Amino acid sequence: MLPKCYYNSRELLLMKINQLGERALIQRISKLLSGGGNIVVGAGEDDCAVLDTGSEDYLLVTTDMLHRKTDFPQEMTGRQIGWMSVAVNLSDLASKGARPIGVVMAMGIPPDTEVEFVEEIVKGMDECASKYGTQIIGGDTDSHDELTMTGTALGIIKKELLIRRSGAKRGDLVCVTGQLGTAGAALMALEKKKKVSNVIMNALFEPLPRIIEGIALAESRSVTSMMDISDGLALSLHDMSHAGGVGFRIYEDRLPLLPDVKKFLKGEELLEAALFVGGDFELLFTVAPDQIEKARKACAMTVIGEVIGTGVFIDSYGRVEGLGAQGYEHFKT
Repeated sequence: MLPKCYYNSRELLLMKINQLGERALIQRISKLLSGGGNIVVGAGEDDCAVLDTGSEDYLLVTTDMLHRKTDFPQEMTGRQIGWMSVAVNLSDLASKGARPIGVVMAMGIPPDTEVEFVEEIVKGMDECASKYGTQIIGGDTDSHDELTMTGTALGIIKKELLIRRSGAKRGDLVCVTGQLGTAGAALMALEKKKKVSNVIMNALFEPLPRIIEGIALAESRSVTSMMDISDGLALSLHDMSHAGGVGFRIYEDRLPLLPDVKKFLKGEELLEAALFVGGDFELLFTVAPDQIEKARKACAMTVIGEVIGTGVFIDSYGRVEGLGAQGYEHFKT
């Protein structure tokens, strides 16, 4: 008779991807890849891969794939599709404090797509890259059943300034840039077919990667860990908890929310948008208490909690509850 571990392993291999989920799949894939050499941070370990090229800088590489059905609502223009396709990659560089040096874009295009629409996508790509001091340096086009945009962004950072997801220490303060739940409110508005302000819709259609803020925070040398929260605050807190071996407690009454969002959403829906829906290209980071003023001088930010020993919790006006690892994740049913 075969040992029980054999059957457990066999069951896992036969499991469908939609049962496993994106993060678990990435972990399995990462274990199959060779490391070593000049790889400082490898596949699946952080928002970007980090390579040591032998200079005073690290080279950072990140890639993201976006699809018409899951990532680009029909209301988006070609220009906005191009913008977002670049912005999602730049946001990963921002989370490491890196300066972008180039973006490569591949486009899978349905053959019946109008040429003018493709040109608008390219203009949006170029506009976003230019705004953040870089450019589109190459790519590929191919025929595809569904519009698919795959971007790869390259960045550099001085070795001593690199910020990783890990590094938070118990007692550090938990901080975010910008506002939370704005992109989530936009998604809910589209689902409900409700009209909301341009400020809310632009957070979803034309997200602003925090490149300037990420560089400033890195140069302040005040940050102990950092990542982007485009998949949602709750899921990102769990990612950082796993990476750093620490826990987090955040406070509901400290979450920064736009007045327009609070007018549109109430109660559980408001909290869902802020914590779980995703789409906000903000930075989540931790700072030692004695370094907080340095961080405040670097960029506008909000302290929303503190690092604890273990677990991820939310304090809702005195009622402390566990915060589940919910957020945007591919393959999950």
